[in-house]
Amino acid sequence: MDRWSCLALAVLTAITVRWTVSLNPYSGAGKPPMYGDYEAQRHWQEITYNLPVKQWYFNTSSNNLQYWGLDYPPLTAYHSFVCAYIANLIDPGWIALNMSHGYESLQHKLFMRATVLIADIIIYIPAVILYCFSLKEITIKQKISVIFCILLYPGLILVDYGHFQYNSVSLGFALWGVLGLSRGWDLLGSLAFCLALNYKQMELYHSLPFFCYLFGKCLKSGLTGKGFILLIKIACTVMASFALCWLPFLADFEQVLQVLQRLFPVDRGLFEDKVANVWCSMSILLKIKNILSPQTQLRLSMALTFTSLLPACVKLTYQPSVKGFKYALVSCALSFFLFSFQVHEKSILLVSLPVCLIINEVPFISTWFLLVSTFSMLPLLLKDGLLLAYVVTTLAFFLVCISFLAIYEKTSEEDLKLAPFFLSIRYYVPWFKVSANVTKSIFLISLVLMAGLTLMIATMFPPSRLPDLFPVLISLVSCTHFLAFLAYFNIVYLLDSKNIKDLKKSS
Repeated sequence: MDRWSCLALAVLTAITVRWTVSLNPYSGAGKPPMYGDYEAQRHWQEITYNLPVKQWYFNTSSNNLQYWGLDYPPLTAYHSFVCAYIANLIDPGWIALNMSHGYESLQHKLFMRATVLIADIIIYIPAVILYCFSLKEITIKQKISVIFCILLYPGLILVDYGHFQYNSVSLGFALWGVLGLSRGWDLLGSLAFCLALNYKQMELYHSLPFFCYLFGKCLKSGLTGKGFILLIKIACTVMASFALCWLPFLADFEQVLQVLQRLFPVDRGLFEDKVANVWCSMSILLKIKNILSPQTQLRLSMALTFTSLLPACVKLTYQPSVKGFKYALVSCALSFFLFSFQVHEKSILLVSLPVCLIINEVPFISTWFLLVSTFSMLPLLLKDGLLLAYVVTTLAFFLVCISFLAIYEKTSEEDLKLAPFFLSIRYYVPWFKVSANVTKSIFLISLVLMAGLTLMIATMFPPSRLPDLFPVLISLVSCTHFLAFLAYFNIVYLLDSKNIKDLKKSS
């Protein structure tokens, strides 16, 4: 089979898996009065189509913000309007103002699922293909294998096609941004990332690496010469793209303030539900929400977030490289997820995307992380009746990674990019060594633990005194993994291969 046939087969398989998952239930199906994220997306279509732009983000008699008020940037609203325009051509009842709340039908479900798939095919899947084909030092066969593994990542499929969201749009734009920067197309990369940020404000998780890489590149070229010209071009591109996205709101400063207030609702608290980050895990022993004021919680989370991501950002600024940029994306996004304010379970997808981008470099750790990231969302997926879809897609992804990436054969110090770190430790402790068998054993324990908790939450009732026992355990186990991954990715990035020569010389 030639390479194009293999690529077509991989993409068609990924599309088939997506559509199969879409046959499952969605968020809030048949659960009034608020229903779920499916209704939120439908309601935004209703609002954007029937109301003037100046009312989209304001509380009015026709737009009750307590009922799934629009709280994403303008590009999401425009996307909702386009979907609504098509929906109105098919059946105006789907988006009838104030009359369609909680609308459910097989025809409408088919339409909504199709909008996700079409956006995926237009934005996300081409970005994955082009990014993987731009990778150097690997064969065409390996590139197609990486494409297949990324497209089968279960977390994104389950949230977009099961739970129901359009994460592939913002993540796709972000990936186009990474592709642009990796190819030296800095202006196109900047434009693409601005589109991602104007689609979902959570793309702020990726913003600092984009800024540090581009600013570092300008510094390297000299801010008194070519670097200054590049900086001006990037700044103009960013301002122009933001101005274009926000154009309908710029005429009235009150409109801008209202949109920003909807995008960043700091009054919601430190965290919601059982998210696998530090704050939720710490609340098991220490009720931070009850001890600290909301303002103190916000300041503390900001301080820890920026302290955690600072080393990677500083290095990227002074040593800009495409490889370092990708690792910094992982580190910064994971820091935001673990320590920032008002994090949702689905935000782990913002970390999973850059991890997918380095799955060819560290396949064992990347696969491990992607499995844990999907597992961390299990309580949310169970609410939507997606247990079978979760099990099948996770097993399929795992088996594909084993078969196509040979992850079990890449657990040595060199394969894990930890040789500089272990070499620096052995400089002081000569006998220190972590064998590949030890790494595999830890991985096996992790898999057994996740499988066990999955079986427990799916088949057992928690004690009446501890109704949230299983979701809390899943969050705690996932958070522990994520802290270890944060340490790993920072070590790999901050101690790159250049340090080996210096350590060998000094020893």
